[in-house]
Amino acid sequence: METVIYYFTGTGNSLWAGRKLAEQIPDTSLRPMAPLVRNGGRVRPDAERVGNVCPVYFLGLPSLAARFAGMLGLSGTRYVFAAVTMGGIGGTAALRQLDGILSRNRKELDAGSAVKMPGNYVVGYSPPDPAKQEELFRNAGEQLAGFAETVKAGKKARPGPAVFSGLIHAVWYPRFIASLPGSDREFTVSDACTSCSTCVQVCPVENITLEAGRPVWHHRCECCLACIHTCPVEAIQRGKKTAGRARYRHPAVSLPDLKGQQKG
Repeated sequence: METVIYYFTGTGNSLWAGRKLAEQIPDTSLRPMAPLVRNGGRVRPDAERVGNVCPVYFLGLPSLAARFAGMLGLSGTRYVFAAVTMGGIGGTAALRQLDGILSRNRKELDAGSAVKMPGNYVVGYSPPDPAKQEELFRNAGEQLAGFAETVKAGKKARPGPAVFSGLIHAVWYPRFIASLPGSDREFTVSDACTSCSTCVQVCPVENITLEAGRPVWHHRCECCLACIHTCPVEAIQRGKKTAGRARYRHPAVSLPDLKGQQKG
């Protein structure tokens, strides 16, 4: 059975998770969501089995991943699955959100998995130390291997109830999503900037351009924070708290990998 996995990632965790699944599920292709959302229109996968892999943002789906789910035409799809990567909580709430979006198109999520990965919301905190990261990668790899077996067997593993996180999601998630496009007004660039354009190339939604050698944000931000984490000289900050905090990129995901997400 042919399988396609669509992914969205900022720092590589979800791309790595998608790759782990693709390695273990035969006849699987991995495709980025971002170019498809940018192009608009209906997305009709040429596969009987369809997966979505993305991070959890504020106990829900990234705005782009939610929009992508609404674009999916799954009338010819037999099995739909999803894996969400998270640094904290909210995985079940995000999976239930995805299931709700799919249900509007008369489809449901057959199986979902919330995978603990190194948190990297540098606006709020530093990523875990390398030893903790390795532990998380090991545990996540084992969980994804088990989930791949569930998918291959076509088993049902629907998300359960999310009472507490679902309540928080209902109250705060809409406000968070509404604030995203203009949140890039908080980005600043120091004189350390070398005009290398890495930030321009890794932004999955083409929200950044170089003007007079400095990055400029155009208010359609997804808050993936790829620009902050991948700046080679740490010249980009958001607000007053990111300076001095460690940056993060999944060690198995390269800069060319992240850049490739923009164009597909």
